Amino acid sequence: MIFPIRFDGLWRHRDFVRLWLAQGISDFGSYISRLALPLTAAVLLHATPMEMGVLMAIEVLPFALFSLHGGVLIDRVRRMPLMLGRDALCALALLIVPLAAWGGWLSMPVLWVVGFLCMTAEVIGGSAHQSYVAMLVGKDRLVEAHSKFTATSSTAQLTAPGLAGLLIQWLTAPFAILFTAGSFVISALVLRTVKTPEQAPVSAGNTSVWQEIKAGIDLVRHTPVLRAFAIQTTLWQLLNHMLGAVLVLFATRNLGLDAGDMGVSYMLGGLGSLAAALMADRLGRRFGIGPTVGMGFAATALAWLGFALIVQGWGPAMLWFSLCQALFACGATLFSINYLAARAAVTPDALLGRMIATMRFVTVAPAPLGALAGGMLATALGLRGAIYVIAAMGLVLAWHALYRSPARLLLVLPKRTEEAPTQGGL
Repeated sequence: MIFPIRFDGLWRHRDFVRLWLAQGISDFGSYISRLALPLTAAVLLHATPMEMGVLMAIEVLPFALFSLHGGVLIDRVRRMPLMLGRDALCALALLIVPLAAWGGWLSMPVLWVVGFLCMTAEVIGGSAHQSYVAMLVGKDRLVEAHSKFTATSSTAQLTAPGLAGLLIQWLTAPFAILFTAGSFVISALVLRTVKTPEQAPVSAGNTSVWQEIKAGIDLVRHTPVLRAFAIQTTLWQLLNHMLGAVLVLFATRNLGLDAGDMGVSYMLGGLGSLAAALMADRLGRRFGIGPTVGMGFAATALAWLGFALIVQGWGPAMLWFSLCQALFACGATLFSINYLAARAAVTPDALLGRMIATMRFVTVAPAPLGALAGGMLATALGLRGAIYVIAAMGLVLAWHALYRSPARLLLVLPKRTEEAPTQGGL
């Protein structure tokens, strides 16, 4: 076998397995809603490109509003209650969609509110999860941990969209979201079985919230590898959200794909993500962490160009769209696994929550502008024209990541650090 599966390493860590299972269950539901929410907007509510851009923008707005303060909270309190709170809030928010559809008051503003609430929960709970993983397994096993989480997420991506397509066709998209709400409830129940005691956070003393936020910002600003990753990931997120605002509309309106077709294409996309999850550790060790991140950017840019080149006609469009999904998922996974491991390994434990929050703020907070720009670009140039422009900018970013970014020089994971780095150092 090229990728032998052995139940050793973290598979022998009982609480890691429980954490992995909880995350896998919520991932399964999330992939259903990731398809069902935009399809609800595009097909049921006949959203315009600008309305889809607003939906994408509002879904990531909480990163701008709450990330930095959330990082301080994560470093001040235990992470597990925050992770449980994420699951509870997501479940309750998603229940609004089927209730609104049943009551006849479903509208785009309702979807905007639901997206905002779910992402607010993710901003706090998702950052807490990343910090909790580093605490649970140790920084020297982060690539292994993130590879396992991503492989499971890829498996969910392989199966959930197909089920989502069937549920949407049988029950309509709003009621398919009921399954997502249920997955978050089950995830919370599994999380409660994790028994490893979490060390109490160090008291902040008289330090103000703003001083602690500044400490996280200064860490990113004065750590070259974090600064380089922050810049290129910010640009990638802008482009990715530009594409997200137009891709579902392009697939359903220009290519004539329906909910079932979209489900199959997302499933095939999961194959690319799964392959990358299995290869990420090996590629990172062979080519280096920074170059592997650049390879991921290049693959996503080529996938965006592939979307723009799709010809009309159900058969060719379906095949080409699915292959592009697989290439995109492969590139995004290669990038994210090595990026997440590198930024955690370079960060002192006491600043881990604030580093994650700062990086998420810097990289995702501008994304609403990308979503709105995607909607405006599609309005001006048409859906296909907008994708061409996005792809061209993606190729420029990939070239920079591979040949100019300081992050390309990072070949191995930095050693575990206990103190904050000084200006100019790793």
